[in-house]
Amino acid sequence: MADNHILIADDEPLTRQSLYEILKFEGYRVTTAKDGLEALGLIEKLLPEIVISDMKMPRMEGLQLVKEMKARGLEIPVILITGYGSIEAAVEAMREGAFDYVTKPIVDSEIKVVIEKIIKQQKLIEENRCLREALKDTTRKSFQNIVGQDPQMQKIYALIEMVADSNATILLHGESGTGKSLIAYAIHQSDPARRDKPLVEVSCGALPETLLETELFGHVRGAFTGAIKDRIGRFELAEKGSIFLDEIDAFSPNLQVKLLRILQSGEFERVGDTKTVKVDVRVIAATNQDLNEAIKKGKFREDLYYRLNVISIKIPPLRERRNDIPLLLEYFLEKKNNEVNKNNKKVTGISKEAMLALSQYNWPGNVRELENIVERSVILARGNIVGMQDLPEFFHKTDIPSEEALSIGVSARPHAKSLRQALKSPERQVIQAALEQSGGNRKDTAARLGINRTTLYNKMKEYGLLKRRTAVKESE
Repeated sequence: MADNHILIADDEPLTRQSLYEILKFEGYRVTTAKDGLEALGLIEKLLPEIVISDMKMPRMEGLQLVKEMKARGLEIPVILITGYGSIEAAVEAMREGAFDYVTKPIVDSEIKVVIEKIIKQQKLIEENRCLREALKDTTRKSFQNIVGQDPQMQKIYALIEMVADSNATILLHGESGTGKSLIAYAIHQSDPARRDKPLVEVSCGALPETLLETELFGHVRGAFTGAIKDRIGRFELAEKGSIFLDEIDAFSPNLQVKLLRILQSGEFERVGDTKTVKVDVRVIAATNQDLNEAIKKGKFREDLYYRLNVISIKIPPLRERRNDIPLLLEYFLEKKNNEVNKNNKKVTGISKEAMLALSQYNWPGNVRELENIVERSVILARGNIVGMQDLPEFFHKTDIPSEEALSIGVSARPHAKSLRQALKSPERQVIQAALEQSGGNRKDTAARLGINRTTLYNKMKEYGLLKRRTAVKESE
């Protein structure tokens, strides 16, 4: 056991002594303080690695202690001890910089787990610093199955290597199609202790609440109509491995509570059962939504967000790393040649005109859209080079505007034609972009564009956008 120094601040002598004995037995150096003010003085003097503080203390409470430490530049992880009635205050303290909280009565195993998380995270921070030094002059074109040499991707590769062999929960942020599942796979495969165990993926947004609950946690026979036998859930299937929860924002309040418990203790019950199941699973969650906004609207638990957001990875959209487009095109050309061409036809490259159009496109569907367009082009290519004629209709029938031009509805490369014809290209692009942003919801799209739904319908019909939206359920 490393000789880590822990400071305990609690005004209750029994709690203080109990924690002191538990931690001393585990091999830690321990200092105690009877209130927040005494603790602050000792922290400045001794600089412990970890602070454990009660929320309610005389002279200076736990929240104020966290704020004072932050104001004085004391970046030391703080674990707060709180009653169930003060969890909201503990969450506020986490916003101020506290690492985590535990509730009374204190469970020995729980406080030990949180301390171990802190020690591992501190080790990771130091390893990351060393790794960045080693990699500062190295640029990788790919990592695991991820392709990209943009500086933003280099940071993601380094971060994955840094956190892979920890048990830290990871939250991925990124638009649809940016490759969140590939990042989850890379994290799992980079973990030597888990890579040979299952990586279980769950698309949470595709399932209704009742079905998602039984998918995740399993059920016992007779739990509901149709439950004719016991079934284990995805968490149990992922034992000793990882579970990837995509679209975590789709969790209902009930499921959020269950997930919070798993993150805290690794425990849950199958639907219809009273027996507690304990699992050892690495949780990787992902969202394309702003969870802070969901918290403000009361749709997502703030304490769950902080539990999930131990390590945060933001995946950039393709339009923010355009220098990776040629590399991705090369990769997908080779991949699709092997997958879809069975007649020995091989597409070896892309014309300069087609490359320019692909590089200027705004890619609302990100890397997934790029892959689909390459697959289509490889299948339809009339020769060994993908030309403009092999790209989808909107690439060669309209001008591809720059992102700035798209925002104001002006073509980047105007030609000598009538004003009505010249305005059609950017109008179609603006409507298409608004549809993508609203997920195909015509009511929302019309509102974004400042037109009525009838006008939007007629425009979509005129520009051939209706066929692409038939599978999208509209909100009336």
